[in-house]
Amino acid sequence: MKKYTVIWFGQMLSMFGTAATRFALLIWAYQQTGKATPLALLGFFSFILFVLASPFAGVIVDRVDRRKVMVAADLGSAGMTAIMLILLQSGQLQLWHLYLAEALTGVFDAFQIPAYHAATSLLVPQKHYGRASGMSSFAQAAAQVFAPAFAPLLLNWVGLHGVMTIDILTFFVGITPLIFIAIPHPMVYVKGNSRPSIRKDLSTGFRYIFDRPGLVGLIGIYSGISFAAALTYFAILAPLVLARTGGDEVALGSVQAAMGVGGLIGGVVMSIWGGPKRRIHGVLLVCGVSFLIGDFLMAVGRTTSAWMFAILIATIFVPIIVGSKNAIWQSKVEPAMQGRVFAVRNLFETGLMPIGYLIAGPLADHVFEPAMQQGGNLASVFGGLLGTGSGAGMGFMFLCTCIMGTAICLSGYLFPAIRHVEDDLVDHVLQHAPIPEQSTA
Repeated sequence: MKKYTVIWFGQMLSMFGTAATRFALLIWAYQQTGKATPLALLGFFSFILFVLASPFAGVIVDRVDRRKVMVAADLGSAGMTAIMLILLQSGQLQLWHLYLAEALTGVFDAFQIPAYHAATSLLVPQKHYGRASGMSSFAQAAAQVFAPAFAPLLLNWVGLHGVMTIDILTFFVGITPLIFIAIPHPMVYVKGNSRPSIRKDLSTGFRYIFDRPGLVGLIGIYSGISFAAALTYFAILAPLVLARTGGDEVALGSVQAAMGVGGLIGGVVMSIWGGPKRRIHGVLLVCGVSFLIGDFLMAVGRTTSAWMFAILIATIFVPIIVGSKNAIWQSKVEPAMQGRVFAVRNLFETGLMPIGYLIAGPLADHVFEPAMQQGGNLASVFGGLLGTGSGAGMGFMFLCTCIMGTAICLSGYLFPAIRHVEDDLVDHVLQHAPIPEQSTA
């Protein structure tokens, strides 16, 4: 675990810089319009090219040194932040610049994420896959805790341009361990072995999944989960808090920090525990509980403390959900194919998220917000539970995803291929090439 831990720590610091910049730009974007739609569109553009590029990225990840892929992807993301910084300093930064930067950063993420997960499978013993995923969730949660907490202070001290400069510096901190730590290659890529064409490689990831009904079903369930989360947690949580607090940045930072605290707690638990013995329960049952409790409390909450409690309860479960899911995939898919297979998985699991982002803002601004005003169509039915006025319509959307998300998760138990995916598919036998000149080529 030592090499993985060093890489993980560098990536965690890089995540903090990125999270601080995104929080600061989120506030900047809301100040420009005061609407939910522009904020939701940031999420839409961050995923649309990610989804489209994922299958091609997987082919590259399995053909090229995964360490170099991660370095190149991080450099690309740093370049996007640098360009936005230049535009900001020249007084030319506009919303559409943020949309374009998010879209291009999504392309880099399409390479970085499967490369990181596939590299983890080669660096970490199979019995510790759940722990490694818990550490990854911990890093993401730590960024969610400290970025919202420090970003408002940094904005006051160094301004938006200072926050973005710190982000660029943390990218290089994350890259440094990758320069010095070699990541072994799967046996199939030892020099001298022939490789299929790129076109055949592209189809291999799809065939691998479609030949295994359990993996297809798992993707179907998780794509529904991701869609429900995009509609509310990812797209309208920030505008809900800002709308119900009169644009209070501290309130939003507190809620997002609570989200990170929940992830930290769950990440620590998952890192030590490793997840349930039956990992499918960690995906279906735990995720259903997260939607049922978290979304309901977010819907009915009307104060910062209520939202902080709701988001804390919901996100404690997230590292267990993600860790259990990743452990299933990492143990069942051969390392030599993980780049292609994980990229196709990402394509389908996140494929509905851009739609969720795209419709969340208009649904909030033009349908549910008006309906939850005094005298609105829904206010007479749900006003007693959710309240009325600004933000109540977005609260109603959380109530909808509470029901939808829970139903999607628990429906997985109706399909034997999903319930028994761990039994039906055998674990791979990990083999890789430990020769230094091959692992660092």
